[in-house]
Amino acid sequence: MELTPTGSVTFLPTAGTATAARPLAPDATALDALAAGYDIVRQPLGEILPRLSAVLAELVPHRAAAELSTHCAHSPFKVSGDTAPAARIAAADLEPLFLAGVPGAPWQGTARIAGAERPVVAVTSDATPRGALLVLVREDGAAPVDAGALAVTQALWSLVTSHFDRLATEATPGALARSRAAADTRARVIAELSETHSAALTGLLGVLRSRHLDDRAARATATELAVSALVELRAEADRDKAVAQERADEAFGRLADALRALLRHSSVRLELAPVDSVRHVAADVAHAARAIVRAVVLTVLEQETTTRVRVGWQITEQELRATVRDDGPGALSFCDLGSARVADRLDVLGGRLEVDAVPGWGTTVTAVVPLATPDAPASADPLRALGARELQVLARLALGHRNRTIAQELHISESTVKFHVAKILTKLGVASRGEAAALFHAAA
Repeated sequence: MELTPTGSVTFLPTAGTATAARPLAPDATALDALAAGYDIVRQPLGEILPRLSAVLAELVPHRAAAELSTHCAHSPFKVSGDTAPAARIAAADLEPLFLAGVPGAPWQGTARIAGAERPVVAVTSDATPRGALLVLVREDGAAPVDAGALAVTQALWSLVTSHFDRLATEATPGALARSRAAADTRARVIAELSETHSAALTGLLGVLRSRHLDDRAARATATELAVSALVELRAEADRDKAVAQERADEAFGRLADALRALLRHSSVRLELAPVDSVRHVAADVAHAARAIVRAVVLTVLEQETTTRVRVGWQITEQELRATVRDDGPGALSFCDLGSARVADRLDVLGGRLEVDAVPGWGTTVTAVVPLATPDAPASADPLRALGARELQVLARLALGHRNRTIAQELHISESTVKFHVAKILTKLGVASRGEAAALFHAAA
């Protein structure tokens, strides 16, 4: 509701009502700001940034708004505004502003956003555990924003991020499961793209630095490598969609082709241990194993004294062991490989990393990836197997509610609740409601 100047009360539209955002004028009162804050936080998550941008349109004129909310695993980076600058803004543009930001102290100046130096207002909030950043991209030559407008902008952003933190803290198990799945997928995609680009660029640098190629041959070879990398990048998605499983020897063959192209003009000698297994492995496991090996090889190549790299796969009934052995200084550690996100990739797959470094003799890095078996659980998170209604029932069951209470709260019959409880126990592989409640609390 909103207090009018006469003291009467006017109720604001309820959530879901289609109304235009009311921008805050430069002379807005505290009540106006409170009403605007209420209007913003009642929006669906995907509409909060556009509504905040619309509310601040007059107070801090801007062309685009972007946020980096580190609490959100599902979509931490969002953009709203004119298609011209907004379409080109990247999360990397916001990272320096996020690192330099001081909560409660809005900053205005110029920053490199969407490929150009642009005037911005950057507002940082510490209402979430890891902080959140709002960036308003302004018109060139825009007048500085006064302190009062910056204070209101800071207050609204702190309010919004407090709302975000509450939603994240009190998220339902279903939302948490979807968020974790999205985060896992994003981590894999970012890692794979980074490793693919790193491999292509390393190959190009090897060609350009080679003393055995003249200018004409170097240009032709570099062009061939670039074209091959583009073709491989574009074909990767279609290939992975089309193939559910790969034969182990064929999967290793694809890795071998990529490594040969990477080291074709390098002084480091590549040795490959052929895989003699024709067993089929899941496509995502094979793809992840290739990406991990590529990342390890790129790290190994950064050692100046390395002259030889040996790569091999061993396939057993339970696991795939990918080994990279070099003859370098024997100084690699988990920290060196951590920058390549190898450990993160293995954590997602339920695997592990083994590093055996012997000073003066080289390093052996082994990535162990478990292989799915017919009786293996579908996911490391048992809650992902449950449907939306089953998650609702389980959440109330974990609070100690009886079937009758659950039925009343969800507006279903007791027999339906009993049916859901039976399905929950079966899917979670437990024998009692207490065990199911314990699993729920462990996951949520």
